[in-house]
Amino acid sequence: MRVLFLCHNHPGLQPGGTEVFAQGLFRTLRDRHGVEGLFLAAVTGAHRERRPGTLLQGIGAAKDEALVWLGNFDRFNLSQPDSYGLASLAPVIEQLRPDIVHVHHLLQWGVEAVDLIRRAAPRARLIFTAHDFFPLCPQEGQLLTIDGRLCGGPTLDRCQGCFPQRTGADLVMRGLQLRDVLGGFDRILTPSEFARERYIAAGWPAQRVMVMRNGIAPAAPAPHREAPDGRRDRFGFFGHVNRFKGGLVLLEASRRLSKAGVAHAVTLHGGAAYQSDSFREGFKAGLEAAPEARHRGAYGPAELPGLMARVDWVVVPSVWWENAPLVVQEAFLHRRPVICGNVGGMAEMIRDGVDGLHAPVADPAGLAQVMRGAIEQAGLWDRLVAGIRPPLSVEEAARRHLDLYRDTLGARAA
Repeated sequence: MRVLFLCHNHPGLQPGGTEVFAQGLFRTLRDRHGVEGLFLAAVTGAHRERRPGTLLQGIGAAKDEALVWLGNFDRFNLSQPDSYGLASLAPVIEQLRPDIVHVHHLLQWGVEAVDLIRRAAPRARLIFTAHDFFPLCPQEGQLLTIDGRLCGGPTLDRCQGCFPQRTGADLVMRGLQLRDVLGGFDRILTPSEFARERYIAAGWPAQRVMVMRNGIAPAAPAPHREAPDGRRDRFGFFGHVNRFKGGLVLLEASRRLSKAGVAHAVTLHGGAAYQSDSFREGFKAGLEAAPEARHRGAYGPAELPGLMARVDWVVVPSVWWENAPLVVQEAFLHRRPVICGNVGGMAEMIRDGVDGLHAPVADPAGLAQVMRGAIEQAGLWDRLVAGIRPPLSVEEAARRHLDLYRDTLGARAA
């Protein structure tokens, strides 16, 4: 079997959850199941400079992974007008002759890439994984209103509230085009039931939308921190620092705990690249106001076990719904209970009172109250640790995907 993977970035440049899983899935299918193929990651000048001679660039020593330099992306319409850049891929795709094309994101690629694939590989079956809500929501795929409130799903009135400069026709045509382009795929996958329900509620074909959980590479769990007094008061944040991930909410919760005289420590691990000056200023002010909080900056995958060994809890204070955050799987792999918002895909992954705790989303006071209870309730941490189930492995995820690919190809043959 030959497969072509398209992702919106490469984890060697930006180690986001989607990129990490997509690459891990591709490599597992290749190394463990004999699947041949190519992993293409779209990048822009923010990630890698454009080099003369070709829009295709190598990365590392891998011969079946490449970067595709694409500019001029229209984020509202998920459109890529760089037809020259896309056309340069046609000979590569034609030579590969993929049986399956698995698109993990339309960012940078645009809906035009789908048309290119259909022409260059007319016999290929198409799979799309909706790792977030970009096809539904032009507001950065977050399903958040412009003032930061949770949005129940796209409607003309809601979308015009976020995009008053856009006509109703712009918004309607965006939704129709994306539903038409991706509705022509053989399968549409979501990593959570919550996301599947959102796509179906927005008018997507229920019979083609199915849940396919993400997996994580195995690793030895980091040892738990010694706590002779039984006090579990070290909280860790892992991931990109931006306004959607809720770092400011966690800092304010920490400030409130300090003001109440509750001894604790909060450590935020993650870079803050590509953020606005106003966000950076607010984050700096939040750190200065929270005496027990520290920001340690970006980290690499090899550093994660050592960082996990220093915390008792992993906090996921995201202010949006989330879908299937990698950090939850990482926390469970290292046997750390998770405190997260009580909505969306993150709440689906974490069983309140069993392997973690739910807190009111985007509510610093509510989060501070849950964190205080986590510290002060005797035996709670041990009970939650005992309730943690091993996360789905990338090997099992690969087997499930391979079964899906075969089923999809079998349906074509039939």
